[in-house]
Amino acid sequence: MRTRKLAIFLTGAAMAASTTMVASAAPAAAAGPCGSSYTRVGVYPIKRGDGTRTGTLEVHYSSSAGKNCALTYGYGAYANTPSWKSVVISRGDGSGEDSNSGTFTYYAGPVYVSAPGQCIDVQGTVPDWVTVKLNNVHCG
Repeated sequence: MRTRKLAIFLTGAAMAASTTMVASAAPAAAAGPCGSSYTRVGVYPIKRGDGTRTGTLEVHYSSSAGKNCALTYGYGAYANTPSWKSVVISRGDGSGEDSNSGTFTYYAGPVYVSAPGQCIDVQGTVPDWVTVKLNNVHCG
């Protein structure tokens, strides 16, 4: 009986140790929301007319993919809680538009556009139609 209890104890200890090791392992190169080759190139606050910040519009770029990516995050009362979030990206001439909107907990997007040698337009909205829109930015 004593041997059986020891075997059960050792099996449980081994399982606990292996679970801990797996849980603490992290990937060598963690991918961001747009993908592993993307680098953040712009961060823009989304604010109401009175200056109250409601969200953040982020723009990312990948030279290997040749694409821009955008996301809209909630801020303050709209962060990490279900709320209306929207993001739109296109080439500066309005073509190639990609958008994502709805009630999201964390962010709207990612959305992508390929715009080699061109500028892009990006727009982020976090509730109450509070929007930041940037035209002809991140040219290249």
